[in-house]
Amino acid sequence: MALKEALHALATAAGVAREWRDVDGHDNIVSDETLDAVLRAMGFETQSAAGIACGLARLAREAEQLPAMLVVDAGRPITLHRPCTHAEVTGEDGETRTLEIVRGTPAAPWTPGYYDLVLDGEHTRLAVAPHDCPVPDPTLPRPWGVSLQIPSLRGPAERAFGNLGELAGAVEALAARGADAVAINPLHALFPGEGRHFSPYSPSSRRFLNTAMGDPALVGLPAFSPSEGGDLIDWESALPERLAQLRAVWNALSPGEAAAMEAEMAQADPGMVRHATFDALYSHFAAQGAGGWQQWPAAYHDPDGAAVASFAREHADEVRFHLFAQVLAQRSLAEVQGRARSAGMRVGLVGDLAVGVNPGGSDVWSMGDAMLRGLTIGAPPDPLGPLGQNWGLTSFSPVALREAAYAPFIAMLRATFASAGGLRIDHAFGLARLWVVPEGRQSTDGVYLRYPFAELVRLVTLEAHRAGAVVIAEDLGTAPTGFTEAIATRRMLGMRVLWFERAADGGYIGAPDYPADAVAMTGTHDTATVAGWWRGRDLDWAAALGRLPEGMSREEAASIRDWDRGLLWSTFGWHEPRPAPDDPQRAVDAAIDHVARTPCAMAVVPIDDLLGLDEQPNLPGTVTEHPNWQRRYAGETADLLDAPQTAARIERLNR
Repeated sequence: MALKEALHALATAAGVAREWRDVDGHDNIVSDETLDAVLRAMGFETQSAAGIACGLARLAREAEQLPAMLVVDAGRPITLHRPCTHAEVTGEDGETRTLEIVRGTPAAPWTPGYYDLVLDGEHTRLAVAPHDCPVPDPTLPRPWGVSLQIPSLRGPAERAFGNLGELAGAVEALAARGADAVAINPLHALFPGEGRHFSPYSPSSRRFLNTAMGDPALVGLPAFSPSEGGDLIDWESALPERLAQLRAVWNALSPGEAAAMEAEMAQADPGMVRHATFDALYSHFAAQGAGGWQQWPAAYHDPDGAAVASFAREHADEVRFHLFAQVLAQRSLAEVQGRARSAGMRVGLVGDLAVGVNPGGSDVWSMGDAMLRGLTIGAPPDPLGPLGQNWGLTSFSPVALREAAYAPFIAMLRATFASAGGLRIDHAFGLARLWVVPEGRQSTDGVYLRYPFAELVRLVTLEAHRAGAVVIAEDLGTAPTGFTEAIATRRMLGMRVLWFERAADGGYIGAPDYPADAVAMTGTHDTATVAGWWRGRDLDWAAALGRLPEGMSREEAASIRDWDRGLLWSTFGWHEPRPAPDDPQRAVDAAIDHVARTPCAMAVVPIDDLLGLDEQPNLPGTVTEHPNWQRRYAGETADLLDAPQTAARIERLNR
């Protein structure tokens, strides 16, 4: 076999796609140079025919071996690499029972859960998924909810940004007015006290929480001191200040408070202790000018090495402080969800699972080969991004996930489901494939990497079942083959966002034409608000930043928008004249009415639309050009909701 043909064979066996189809239906061929770089980053030797042959042989052996975990559907046949004559499982309750075997194939238990499985004396793990995820009770009125950005909230005391204390107040105010769900931004761990990397979608870890969001007053500890806050969050000063406030709370604990907290910290699993150690190391080396762990001295790159162990001993108090901050955040979040359910919300918090993590963060440092190293993820070229997108994030290695019995993926899901009644999976297409780019290359030099889709979807379904939580799969864009059918079968709810629900003639589809197995939304954190779209505020930003389509003037964009306003207003079906561009509030009313009248399982309205605001929280593709994740709401949530126009919109949702 020629070297090029061998490289192609290895790519196919490793799940690296040589071809991909763009949004226009054109087929593209990935260069051999890109295939080589991606395979080498995945740990394969590609420089010689012998090296490639070793990689192919390894993958072939793994395909013929019993995997570390089999992930199957309840009651269905368990597909094996060879027939078996005897199979028994031991469940989480400790009970062992024999499985029925038909023509060499055992049938999975009917009870969802995790099992130890023995096949003809060979041991492995078995995950048994129910057939579908929990969904809102169809015999009750359909639930509606609000999405919001926690740092944007305000409370009775002035703060530099909102945290879980302000969220608790918002949740109770919304519950009192009939809302059943509050969809929040990701609460994944960021870098402690780091004010530059504040995007919630670029976390250090997806298993642990952003400690800046914890609120001591929520759990009976002394409250933070008030601090100055403005209309925009100054993250570069606010996050170091919050870390100092957390240290002040830690240092001021009474003997009784300290003893109670130490008891909780003693229950922390090794993963949490390792994450606290990372945060202590990060704070130590950041003071010396270092960034992510790759910039630390080489001896500290190994979390199990002697240098890290020595640091943890010598800085035990610092590690314990970061452990305290993590426990405080977890207790705060649990308190908020408890209040949501006590106030009558049927769902409560809907967490958000980011698509990846910062390569310099805790997950990549602590989980080693479980993560892709030397590769970042993004999106291929499309009309919205002709040069493609590189998000500067990484994620799990599909090969390592299988070898680790999916333990890192399961731990991540459990952490996100822990204090939530629902979960939104950002860029859920990543369950099937991710666009990966070798470090140092352009986004166009990427390739699709295949993931074990069936197994990951079953694990999401199983963990959702155990948590009793709904799942919302962000499925905006061109879906991989079979994706839509798979999530529909599992009763994961897709997202149907007003702006993207266009008819074949270029107009907007009517409310009755939305599918039932979805969440209807007037927008997301990445889209223009209804008022902003109606006014053309998004066009103002596009023109100011040079982001209008090539050759299009602001006037031409305004003319197209005026036509689209007419299409949208006619779809709403309101029998009154179309509002003027500078009078968007009736358009906001109509948009909320539109998503509320769909047959979707749930309606979710961004609080920005409920309040009729012009500006959106985030402008994709910008970093410093737009105040992403910095805007504050104008007052306390309860007061904002009582404004007559907002109260009328809430009444419309309740009707």
